[in-house]
Amino acid sequence: MAENNNNAPAAERENAVNISEIERIRREKLSALQESGNDPFVITTCEQSIHNAEIIARFDELENADVSICGRIMTWRDMGKANFIDVHDKTGRIQVYVRRDDIGEEEFAAFKKWDIGDIVEIKGFVFKTRRGEISVHCKQIRLVCKSLKPLPEKFHGLTDTDTRYRQRYVDLIMNPEVRDTFIKRSRIIAAIRRFLDEKGFMEVETPMLVSNAGGAAARPFETHFNALDEDFKLRISLELYLKRLIVGGLERVYEIGRVFRNEGLDTRHNPEFTLMELYQAYTDYHGMMDLTEEMYRYVAQQVLGTTTIVYNGIEMDLSRPFERITMLDAVRKYSGVDFNEIETLEQARAIADEKGVEYEQRHRKGDILNLFFEQFAEEHLIQPTFVMDHPIEISPLTKKKPENPDYVERFEFFMNGWEMANAYSELNDPIDQRERFAEQERQLAAGDEEANHTDEDFLNALEIGMPPTGGIGYGIDRLCMLMTDSAAIRDVLLFPTMKPLD
Repeated sequence: MAENNNNAPAAERENAVNISEIERIRREKLSALQESGNDPFVITTCEQSIHNAEIIARFDELENADVSICGRIMTWRDMGKANFIDVHDKTGRIQVYVRRDDIGEEEFAAFKKWDIGDIVEIKGFVFKTRRGEISVHCKQIRLVCKSLKPLPEKFHGLTDTDTRYRQRYVDLIMNPEVRDTFIKRSRIIAAIRRFLDEKGFMEVETPMLVSNAGGAAARPFETHFNALDEDFKLRISLELYLKRLIVGGLERVYEIGRVFRNEGLDTRHNPEFTLMELYQAYTDYHGMMDLTEEMYRYVAQQVLGTTTIVYNGIEMDLSRPFERITMLDAVRKYSGVDFNEIETLEQARAIADEKGVEYEQRHRKGDILNLFFEQFAEEHLIQPTFVMDHPIEISPLTKKKPENPDYVERFEFFMNGWEMANAYSELNDPIDQRERFAEQERQLAAGDEEANHTDEDFLNALEIGMPPTGGIGYGIDRLCMLMTDSAAIRDVLLFPTMKPLD
């Protein structure tokens, strides 16, 4: 226990002892309630006729009306025979006036023994105090859940980020702006669904536990399925199963779901995150660009009420046509190197050495072009930008450009210097796809742990026949970061992955 740690600072040890004493007292209060037949934990339902924000918004019509509210006591002002408490529900706070003469002497005496953090049911009427604050005048109050641990001290709140992420439930109680972030996240996802549903897309679900984790360049998590005595993986992408549905004739499909990548933790990466992928038959990557522009504007307008996103003080304007630039042009613009003039791998390595771009021996010319883009161009792509026409070496599932087969019909969408989406004109030639998988297998053997394995069932589906198709994957968490002005991905994940405390 922390109070027994003699190496801790004296103030910290004293605080731990005080908290332990508070918890002891609260448990004694609970025991007294239970012995008197007033155990709050036997209560199974409460009456909640309205939420706090609605009372405030509709005060003119609700003044003197009877209401029943439920929520957590967050502040308490004891004025003897009358008390003011602030009760918080999911919509915010409201002041409640509790007077002995209204609820009775015995009930008032019991009420005075309750604590900050307790959850209550209150019945009363709406009024405005002499100071003009909209409040509820309590006629009946009932304790429906006893809080056995104290909340963080109100003036300092819960500010330690590690504790906030580990105890999100306390974070949501103490920091209203955190609750607002996750309400906005929910609205973002709902707006995306509305937009796609109106476009005729069908929402589907595909397996999370797979034998072949393909569709992206990432290391998978592996597990063992005891019933079949086989090794399985957690999916890293939604792509290959959704394309099977295009083969099946569903034409427009999307999925919003968790994917899992065995990679590091930082401000923009979590090993499990929310991805949305959609596929549309009879279009290409230009169609995906048009859809992305329209969807981003729609979601921003629905959620923010504007098509201007402000992140960390930087304005990003969604109202204007998004810039479209090839990867070759972006690299030339920001590094001064024209890869059109580089014909061999040796030349690519030489210019990388000259410019300080680190590469591995297994990397080919196209890989090095992509490394140049990441090092020199990405950080400059603040306004909405489509970076098009990637090298074939890094795009094993994408159609070649007919006029230049060293490159493919692919784009990545950038805002704030971040990759927000990745899209293709989907490769539907099963012979070409088999050759691409073979190359991926060679890269895997050469040490590329993120290369794809051959997926025979997916190849079989392509041999049945997939129409020309455009597909795209969106990082939902990064979109939520931008639209909530959140500094880290953990701020938009209710329960982010954390290192063990020990």
